Amino acid sequence: MPPAPDWDVVVVGAGLAGALAAHGLSRCGVRVLLVEQRVFPRWKVCGACLSPQALAALEAAGLAGLVADQGGLALGSLELGVAGLVSPIALGSGRVLSRARLDQALVEAAEVVGATVLTGTRALLAPAAGHAPHREVVLQNGTARRRVSAKVVLIAAGLTHRCLDGEAQIASRIDPKSRVGAGCVLPAGAAALPPGVLQMAVGRGGYVGLVRVEGGEINLACAFDPPLVRSSGGASGACQTVLKEAGFAPPAGLDGAAWQLTAALSRRTRPLAGHRLLLIGDAAGYVEPFTGEGMGWALTSSLAALPLVLRGLEHWDGAIEADWRRLHHRWVSQRQTFCRALAMVLRNPWATWGVSRLARTFPSITSSMIGFVQRPTLPCLTD
Repeated sequence: MPPAPDWDVVVVGAGLAGALAAHGLSRCGVRVLLVEQRVFPRWKVCGACLSPQALAALEAAGLAGLVADQGGLALGSLELGVAGLVSPIALGSGRVLSRARLDQALVEAAEVVGATVLTGTRALLAPAAGHAPHREVVLQNGTARRRVSAKVVLIAAGLTHRCLDGEAQIASRIDPKSRVGAGCVLPAGAAALPPGVLQMAVGRGGYVGLVRVEGGEINLACAFDPPLVRSSGGASGACQTVLKEAGFAPPAGLDGAAWQLTAALSRRTRPLAGHRLLLIGDAAGYVEPFTGEGMGWALTSSLAALPLVLRGLEHWDGAIEADWRRLHHRWVSQRQTFCRALAMVLRNPWATWGVSRLARTFPSITSSMIGFVQRPTLPCLTD
């Protein structure tokens, strides 16, 4: 059945930010259409690690048991490998859950509370018609095209957000030194990696994270300098180079794995809002994460945006757009500062060596530092 022509909110992108926004708004009685280009369940390049911030955001949204119900594993320790030296570091209350399972569960949770979900459907935001009381979105499924309207549109369509091609004033500036993401899934027997352990290999041309997910498979998520990928003959070769340099034995099956690459990771998108339009999640900008921060940023941005969306349903004015820039900076951009600084440190061989020696010599101090940085702080949903 085709979707209704008019909605309170259309959310483009059913990843973490989009699905959680659809869930939260639907719980408030808002008529929500959630549109996703891919067909679920689907895998995507991601470390599969949920930080304490991500878990706290899910709890605040009323989904405290979702990760455990899906078989999420406790994440107890980090093995940091740098220049052949591997240092064990205790972690706090993180969890591991594959994105295929997590995203599907969030979409289903949104449907349970009333959201309408369209997968396998592309969305394109139509240009704003002055100060009209709605925005139009063009939906395309195969050769069929249909227009729907909404009082507010949320764009949660990831790094490239092609759905905004007609919104000329919104543009992303890619960091010239940005790395590209890469990832794959290996069979359970590919490596002797215990559950609950995240192996992080840091090399001169990038880093590789390995963790066992709920089904036993090994999830690899990497960030590489593009020259390393080219000179190594692809993502598999780059992965082996970084792992060996860091002091880890490469797991079996890397060459035959189904690797996926992402667009450039580090980018800033401006502006973050337009007429009856807000950007959330990765669509609002991204920084190389390290131990699960990326999912925390996405979920937190969704929570921070909800009060503004509810306000915009009653009356939209320019103050909402300005408030979103302020709130996004407070709850997301400022938290990304640490990862931005860490990424710069890990590109310097001497600084990286110093970090590894600190972790090896004072593991409890390093663990406390990680715990402090990952301490959850959440926006008030009634703001």
